[in-house]
Amino acid sequence: MIITWSVPAMVIIFQPEIRRGLEHLGRGSVLPWTKTDEHQQEERLVKELDKAIQYMSKRRIGALITIQKNTGLEDYIETGIPIDADVSGELLINIFIPNTPLHDGAVIIRDNRIAVAAAYLPLSESNLIPKELGTRHRAAVGISEVTDALTIVISEETGGVTVTTNNYLIRDLTRTDYLKLFRAQLIPQDSEKQNWFQTFFSDLKRKGGTKR
Repeated sequence: MIITWSVPAMVIIFQPEIRRGLEHLGRGSVLPWTKTDEHQQEERLVKELDKAIQYMSKRRIGALITIQKNTGLEDYIETGIPIDADVSGELLINIFIPNTPLHDGAVIIRDNRIAVAAAYLPLSESNLIPKELGTRHRAAVGISEVTDALTIVISEETGGVTVTTNNYLIRDLTRTDYLKLFRAQLIPQDSEKQNWFQTFFSDLKRKGGTKR
């Protein structure tokens, strides 16, 4: 009887601890290799984004790419055309080729996959947005006003790369700067890297990032 009842008793006594342990397990914090896999996926995402940005920026192909972070983007995903594919530079390039069925609107990336293309994002009505910026930039600012998503805009007029996040508009980023920003925003950070990101973000603001 002692053996029979000891296990249920332990489960009851330690129920809060077991629940917390299972929650950590579900988030991958207990198993170190799951963090490694997650980092590899995020690094691959950054690599594929870079490939697409480099190609489209040089050829002045306009693009609008939004990456979900903590805030769900379901309302906006519902407005797009389902893709549900791994992120690749080649696929992103093909989506935004002018005069193709999917090139208008935004690509939304969720959980390291392209969820939809041709999605509609809310347009910002801010008077602080420079007048030379068009609808893609207003949409990028708009989504940053209501979610914590990271959004990338490539200008079809100049090929310039703009990023919006947390109500900031950061224009004309160099490849070095946007790669640093992507890694700081998309790859899980320890406290030291988070402090580095705050400094980096302040530097970007001084270079031309504007809070809306």
